[in-house]
Amino acid sequence: MARDSAAEGAAQPGLTRQMLVAAGLRVLEREGISGLSMRKVAAELGVKAASLYWHVRNKEQLLDLLTDGLMADAEPPPRQGDWREQLREYSLRYRRHLLAKRDSAKVVAGRLTLGPNLLRLMEEQLDRLREAGFSDADAALANYLLGAFVQGFVLQEQSPISASETEGASRSEVARAAADRLRGLPETAFPNLVALAGDLTAPSMDDRFAFGLERLLDGLAALLTENHAHPTPEPAPLEGKPSPHE
Repeated sequence: MARDSAAEGAAQPGLTRQMLVAAGLRVLEREGISGLSMRKVAAELGVKAASLYWHVRNKEQLLDLLTDGLMADAEPPPRQGDWREQLREYSLRYRRHLLAKRDSAKVVAGRLTLGPNLLRLMEEQLDRLREAGFSDADAALANYLLGAFVQGFVLQEQSPISASETEGASRSEVARAAADRLRGLPETAFPNLVALAGDLTAPSMDDRFAFGLERLLDGLAALLTENHAHPTPEPAPLEGKPSPHE
C-alpha cells in the first residue's frame, strides 16, 4: 500500500509543500474544518490523494502545516507605547486575524507547530516581554497565556451559540431570546439570573474580549510590579569559588 502511494506521489514532481498548504487553506475557507480532508485537498490540486503523502501522512500533519500557513500574513503591531499598549494591540490584531479566516481558531487552538511563521511571531512577542522586564519564565508563560486567551475566545466566536443560530437566527436574536427566558424565571429560585439577565446577554463580543484582555493585562502588570519590588536573589557562590561579579 505504501509502495503504491509513493509511486502515485512520484508522478507529481511539481507538487510542493507550499502548494499543499495553499490548497488546504482554500478548502478550509470554503468548507470549514469539518469538510477538510486529504481527498478534497488533493482534488483542489488536481492530483490523487496518495500524492500528498510525500509531504503529510494524515490530516493531523496537514493541520500542523495549515496552522503555520494561517499565520503567514499575520503582522505584529509597531513598537509604539509601553508594553501594555503593545500587547493589547497584539491581541486585538490576533483576534481580528483569526476571525477573518474561517475556522482558524479550531485549527490552531492548542496546537504547537514550530513553522517559520509561528517562530517569527513568537520570537517577536517574547522579545517585547523580556524588554518590558518580565523574567524569562514569566515571558514564556505570558506568551502562552495571551495566545491561549485569544484562541479560546475566537474558538467560541467561531462556534454556533446554539442550535437556533445554525438554523438561521442571528446571535443578537439568540441573545435577546436568552434574556427574555432569564427574566421569566421564578425570581425566588433564580434571583441573580433574573436581576442580571441584561448584563449577561447584552455585552457585545468586542466588549467581552476587551474586558477579559484588560484583566489579563492587569495581572501581568501586577506580576511585573511584584518582581521589580522583590527581585529574585542571585544564588550564593560555592565555597572556595569566586562570585562571577568579582
